[in-house]
Amino acid sequence: MNILVVVEHNGTVMSTATRSAFTFADQLAQEVEGEVKSLVMGSAIQGVVQETSRYSPVLMAESDELKFPVADRYAVVIEKCVRDYNIEFVIAASTTFSKDVVARAAGLLGGAMASDVVGHTLQEGKLRFRRPMYAGSIIATVELEGSPQVVTVRATSYPPATPKEQTCDVSPIASIAGQLPDHIEYLALESKQSHRPDVAEARIVVSGGRALKNTEDFEKIVGGLADCLGAATGSSRALVDAGITPNEMQVGQTGKIVAPDLYIALGISGAVQHLAGMKNSGIIVSINSDPHAPVFEVSDYGIVGDVYTLVPEMMDRLNAR
Repeated sequence: MNILVVVEHNGTVMSTATRSAFTFADQLAQEVEGEVKSLVMGSAIQGVVQETSRYSPVLMAESDELKFPVADRYAVVIEKCVRDYNIEFVIAASTTFSKDVVARAAGLLGGAMASDVVGHTLQEGKLRFRRPMYAGSIIATVELEGSPQVVTVRATSYPPATPKEQTCDVSPIASIAGQLPDHIEYLALESKQSHRPDVAEARIVVSGGRALKNTEDFEKIVGGLADCLGAATGSSRALVDAGITPNEMQVGQTGKIVAPDLYIALGISGAVQHLAGMKNSGIIVSINSDPHAPVFEVSDYGIVGDVYTLVPEMMDRLNAR
């Protein structure tokens, strides 16, 4: 069986989430006696291609038309590779990129798709995938019927793959210039730059919720504690909706799924949608003024109190040490 990993990158390096997708693909290849290839799309991507070649043979789609990850163009490239190389499994990390691009490719291919997979087994010759449903309230076991099968995996459920010592072959795909749709126009990317780690990849995450009243308080309380710990900052959806924090900080069902070694929730009540994005963290510490807040049910350590009082005390003690 031929397995294709769709590589997500920033133009310079592969995402850590894609390395987790490689782990899933390698496990799958052993179980079904398959061969893993990867697809790198973009413009001026030689660095990413070189890095990816240490994980699998690479199919390279390089064109100025692919400079930006626009769904209609990237999906057509994925479809072309699947058909040209007889791919039976398309694998990607479960991210906003794959929700936009890979889902569109699955529609073009007409196969079957399982998203946000957190585990899998091979039973009686059939692959069964485990994926959360209803904001993580249940874990469903599903079998896919049809071909090709498209699977996106939750990066926190599979460790990042280790690169091989030797590089693999790189094969440019046939020219696609002038063959791609242009129904979507890329305008701009608005993103707040931060000196802190990416919330999806950090070992420690400090998140703030509705208890924070404005952007200045968020930076002082959440950002201040994060800087003491060398952590990333996260946010509940309530703060994003209020314009206090940018969308890329949101943790939860409609944001980013994280599983750091340490997750600190400041003033977050613990709605099921938020818990779905962080409850698999190693250690969860929560501070909330409401002793009945649902977040305490998943916390390893909980403090009932005001974040405006307790967090500055924590920072003073951390700085003193």
